[in-house]
Amino acid sequence: MLDTTAIRKNLKIEIDGDPWIVVDFQFVKPGKGQAFTRTRLKNMITGNVLDKTYKSGEKIGQAANIDEREMAFLYSQGTMYTFMDNENYEQIEITSEQVGDATNFLVENMNVEVLFFHDRPIGIELPNFVELDIAETEPAVKGDTVSGATKPATLSTGYVLNVPLFISSDDKLVVDTRTGEYVERVKK
Repeated sequence: MLDTTAIRKNLKIEIDGDPWIVVDFQFVKPGKGQAFTRTRLKNMITGNVLDKTYKSGEKIGQAANIDEREMAFLYSQGTMYTFMDNENYEQIEITSEQVGDATNFLVENMNVEVLFFHDRPIGIELPNFVELDIAETEPAVKGDTVSGATKPATLSTGYVLNVPLFISSDDKLVVDTRTGEYVERVKK
């Protein structure tokens, strides 16, 4: 059993037979009374969000038995996404609800971690940084060099993000999948 000292972001715990992940937490030590931890938990199967407060030292449940397997994304068809296990070549399908916002960064043959709870796929974890091609963006205007200015760019996956003015349509970018923000241009 875990107690409140184990709470951290992305901690996976099992509550009432379901896996939950800590999305956000805040430790509070009031001037008077007992310290406590406010948490925001997300159900990894249904996506429901729960705000829960634990008193300091209270038992919060046990660590969720979640297996992670490296798999390659093959293709999507409708609302189903197909992944292949890199070791035994077994294919599984995951719904778009389970994939979530990761659809903005998935490209064919990308390796991802597929999360399993009791041998049932429940979601995926992307690498922190991915390289994606730009589908379209406005051309840079010569002399338009305002410091920190950005423009919208549409990636090959359809995701739109803000990029610096010097980025052109034939560039490849490194994108942070946790925040969805531009990191750098890939050197050619």
